[in-house]
Amino acid sequence: MTERGPFQGVASIVRFNWPYYLAAALVLGMGALAVCFAPPLWAKGVALAVVAGAVWFLFGSLGVSHWVYDRSDLYRWQWLERALGGMEPRSVVICHTGFDEVSAVLKRRFPAARWHVLDHFDPATMTEASIRRARKLHPPAQGTLAAAFDAWPDLEADAIFGLLAIHELRPVDERAAWFAEARRCLAPGGRVIVAEHLRDMANFVAYGPGFLHFHSPASWRASWEKAGLRLADSFRVTPFVRIFVLEA
Repeated sequence: MTERGPFQGVASIVRFNWPYYLAAALVLGMGALAVCFAPPLWAKGVALAVVAGAVWFLFGSLGVSHWVYDRSDLYRWQWLERALGGMEPRSVVICHTGFDEVSAVLKRRFPAARWHVLDHFDPATMTEASIRRARKLHPPAQGTLAAAFDAWPDLEADAIFGLLAIHELRPVDERAAWFAEARRCLAPGGRVIVAEHLRDMANFVAYGPGFLHFHSPASWRASWEKAGLRLADSFRVTPFVRIFVLEA
């Protein structure tokens, strides 16, 4: 994978979710017509509210996504040193749920490490069209291992990454099973590093009802504590993404 382009992140979001943005554009157009031609004052008020919501979804959420994925430190990786605690990992596992945009970059950052990339995609349960589009546009890299979220190969790693992916495991018990496998495969002194949007006010303002696709901090905590992991560090990259660093 080449270095990220200046609009790669937001462009991917539009490509993977284009029906939603097309629908918002149509709603915006119809709302604008209603504002111009709806005679009752109350109807114009409703139309203005619809237009405002469509404008925010089209431009506000995309602006936030551009900040997070293209302008922030998230994919510049300066936060890695803090997350790893200065460790230079000798073995690394990267887990994704159908779309892998980080393993090639991280392999270049840690060229001496042994690598395992695990693909937890399950077409029976991960039925969102956006995931399927992402997977079609970006098939798994060569050497990626298909692995159930709760049945990993026997391996050992100093660093295990789940970056903007593990939220696709919807029930708490499924995420707890993922964390349990991560704990089983974690080398002594190793770390599990998870990056996620949260179901919080910042993401509600940015993404509206779409923030319900994310999980609350309490839900994440319940899942890793059930697996016997503890929180070693937690910090934000922008107000919209939080890094959780876990240890056994």
